[in-house]
Amino acid sequence: MNFRRLPAVAGVLCPLWFLAGCAVTLDRAGPTQYDTRSFERGGVEELHLDLDMGAGDLKVGTGTHKLAQVYFTFNVAEWKPDVRYGLQGARANLAIRQHGQHRANLGSVRNEWDLRLSQDVPLFVTVNCGAGNAQLDLGSLPLRDVQVEMGVGKLDMDLRGDPKRDYNVHIHGGVGEATVRLPSLAGVYAEASGGIGSIETRHLRGVDGHWVNDAYDHAKVRVHVAVEGGVGSIRLIGE
Repeated sequence: MNFRRLPAVAGVLCPLWFLAGCAVTLDRAGPTQYDTRSFERGGVEELHLDLDMGAGDLKVGTGTHKLAQVYFTFNVAEWKPDVRYGLQGARANLAIRQHGQHRANLGSVRNEWDLRLSQDVPLFVTVNCGAGNAQLDLGSLPLRDVQVEMGVGKLDMDLRGDPKRDYNVHIHGGVGEATVRLPSLAGVYAEASGGIGSIETRHLRGVDGHWVNDAYDHAKVRVHVAVEGGVGSIRLIGE
């Protein structure tokens, strides 16, 4: 295990990012509401998923025979998600955004998104999390590209699996903690830059300022993970 302490730039950037991206308000919690949306596979050959959650708990994983199945739970009426879906030939575009402004709230509020995706459709995913927790279980999905913008909170990304194609993961930090669990059946190249408070790696070896796993040199499939910006701490965990 390697541990490296970097300059604590995140502590400076955090308040500025937070004030710029979130207005602290005291929205009152109301009755808990539930909503669900589902989308059929049809002739879709790739899915472009764009998630923009201002504050709450986000889960993304598998568990549906459809293209996508989404479950929402919230108790602030104005936080009802805005869901937009469209087709461009064989490409599906699914965008989900928190209705209204992105805000960090005080009080007993609840905002949860649970997305379950097809394991058979190539996936391009963009996630913007303002405040809260994001659990992204992506390892069994046919990933092509992953972009994550972190705000305040925790990110747990699980990439363990047996990918058939190369793909890139880019995590840009605001504040908080990020844990990325890496596959062992693919070559992994990981790098980090910017105001990251600390980096912990497991089962990776350092090479000229980046990290690789044991499979990297001879792997037919490779995963490139780049972490950038003011993440408070990040853990890169290989197998």
